[in-house]
Amino acid sequence: MTEPLFSEDDEEFDRPRLAAHGPVRVRVPAKINLHLHVGPVRPDGFHELTTVYHAIGLYDELTARRGDTLTLTMEGEGTGALSLGEDNLIMRAVRALAAETGHDAFARLHLKKQIPIAAGLAGGSADAAAALVACDHLWGTGLARDDLAAIAATLGSDIPFLVLGGTALGTGRGELVSPVLTGGHAWHWVLAVADEGLSTPVVYKTFDELGGVGVAGSPDDLLAALRQRDPEVLADRLANDLQAAALHLRPELRQVLDAGLDAGALAGLVSGSGPTCVFLAEDARHAALLAAELEARACCRAVRTAAGPVPGARVL
Repeated sequence: MTEPLFSEDDEEFDRPRLAAHGPVRVRVPAKINLHLHVGPVRPDGFHELTTVYHAIGLYDELTARRGDTLTLTMEGEGTGALSLGEDNLIMRAVRALAAETGHDAFARLHLKKQIPIAAGLAGGSADAAAALVACDHLWGTGLARDDLAAIAATLGSDIPFLVLGGTALGTGRGELVSPVLTGGHAWHWVLAVADEGLSTPVVYKTFDELGGVGVAGSPDDLLAALRQRDPEVLADRLANDLQAAALHLRPELRQVLDAGLDAGALAGLVSGSGPTCVFLAEDARHAALLAAELEARACCRAVRTAAGPVPGARVL
């Protein structure tokens, strides 16, 4: 079933709220980059980016309960591999919200994780966005979503977008987010998840070593394609400057991309810094058929279908 589309009329964060007495459950999506142009390195060490973010219906879920300290537990993808200590983005997000609002950083948090880690889908950033939204509701701090996005920008480049969701233009290092109106059209995607993750810093380092020249250019053509609501038009506009670096580090991803295109995908590209490969389908039925074909070829660890755009972190 297609997930609800992103709505610009969602005013959840603009309504007054009281502190929650029971648990607060927040669902947060993964993101893909429909366009990613990597510019020169800035004085702060980050690359200048121009990207088009797109939130898709593959979710993590974070539950927050009242407590007299700050704790985090988890289940699902990455259990045992992810640190649950103070270096975890969830913990950092909670402490940043507490510092901003003057609230004690107390909560018992539990993460149900489905978004693969180190996969180019911003799973860690999604969880930080979920933590901001969950604790905002748990504590009744009543911040608007733009206020939460401003806190998110101090923590990571993708986090502000995952507070907001939908489809958006990202600039700066990606943290400056402007919503893109797409007319309520649903796009259908198939994700081929690799066996092992890729480190985003290593991918950017490889990009620099390969010449450090982005060729994706302006996103104007892609934004126009989104407004046309034609998957075949959009297929010709997808672009990712980090794809060459990801393929250099993982040459076998080329075989995955070729398999998806051979199976009938309209287009395929590496998602963000990789190594997940994303394929555009005509509709939900085509996505299901494409996913089945990729699973039969056993060219990756897992295959998922997802529609987008969907809202960012939201209370269930």
